[in-house]
Amino acid sequence: MTRLACTVSSCLHNSDSRCCKQAIVVDGQEACQCHETCCGSFDENREGSFRNVFKTPENRLEIDCEAVKCVYNENRHCAAENIDISGDGANRAEQTQCATFRMR
Repeated sequence: MTRLACTVSSCLHNSDSRCCKQAIVVDGQEACQCHETCCGSFDENREGSFRNVFKTPENRLEIDCEAVKCVYNENRHCAAENIDISGDGANRAEQTQCATFRMR
C-alpha cells in the first residue's frame, strides 16, 4: 500500500491532506507527463463546507493506476512508496494530477 498526500482540498474525500477512501484510481492511460494524469476518484465538495465525519483519513491505501507509462506502474497498481495528488481548487477530475508520475 502507498502513502498518499493530497493537496486537492476541494475534494469531498480530502481530510487534512489525506484521502478518506480506501482506494483510488489514477487515470491517464496515454500520459507522458504529470499534467496528463488525474485522480479518477475525485468528487467535488460542492458546498465547500462538508467535512467527512464518517471516515478517517487513510495513512496508506491501494492505488489502481491507468498511467501505464509511469515507472511506478506495476500491472496497473502504483508501486511508489509515497505519491502526491495535486490540483487545489479543482472542480473536475481533469484539474487534478499525480505529481509523482515519472515517464518510463
